[in-house]
Amino acid sequence: MPSPQIRPLDLADDATAAAVHRIGRAAYAVEAEIIGFDGIPALRESLAEMRAQDLRWVGAVSESGELAGFLAWEEEPDRGSGIGIDRLCVAPAFFRRGIASLLLRHALAELFPGRPVQVTTGAANIPAVRLYEALGFTRGPDFSPVPGLTMAAFRRAPADAPWEGRRGTSDSA
Repeated sequence: MPSPQIRPLDLADDATAAAVHRIGRAAYAVEAEIIGFDGIPALRESLAEMRAQDLRWVGAVSESGELAGFLAWEEEPDRGSGIGIDRLCVAPAFFRRGIASLLLRHALAELFPGRPVQVTTGAANIPAVRLYEALGFTRGPDFSPVPGLTMAAFRRAPADAPWEGRRGTSDSA
């Protein structure tokens, strides 16, 4: 299978927003099973709420034009021009095809090279934990935003930058 193309996503487009919302819900449902916690905020988010997020979006689009996955992030001006990855989701039909890695590698190299990047995931989400570690992220302290949920915080920083944990984002890689 040829490698999907990475493209910016415009959530003002109804079809694009609907596809992103559908994929996000499906991916977060799988993560909820993996981590044993179904209270992931994006899992319950409406289409309108998702569109209202102040995020930038890119997607991996298959040769047939199907959205295989997406990455959304925010600029963090209060954290030294850092980036906060808010979501990294892959459509279940595209699991284990390197889509999350493709999206993340593209973002690190092309969209925010040399900038500190932070992300969190459920600590029990071993596929996501392995992905971040494989791509040079350093795991910081785990934290529990609510009882029964342990999150792992990761940072990929320029060599001399101090580690600062970021709370409040999740992924379903």
